[in-house]
Amino acid sequence: MLKLLIVVLLLAVMVSLFSGLFFLIRDGGKTSRVVNSLAVRVALSVLLIAVVLTSLWTGDLVLNPTPVP
Repeated sequence: MLKLLIVVLLLAVMVSLFSGLFFLIRDGGKTSRVVNSLAVRVALSVLLIAVVLTSLWTGDLVLNPTPVP
């Protein structure tokens, strides 16, 4: 369930990224939709980092150990 949440947040960041690009091309930077898209993307990225760090801290998500040769 946690990995699904991380993937959904990553996809939401990507959608926000491309919607900002679309608004930039379509509006030419004359409206505030690009800024709103940037704010959403930053908020989603902060939420994603918080979810990953919290899950690492609680032990729900573990990193792969590095192999020792």
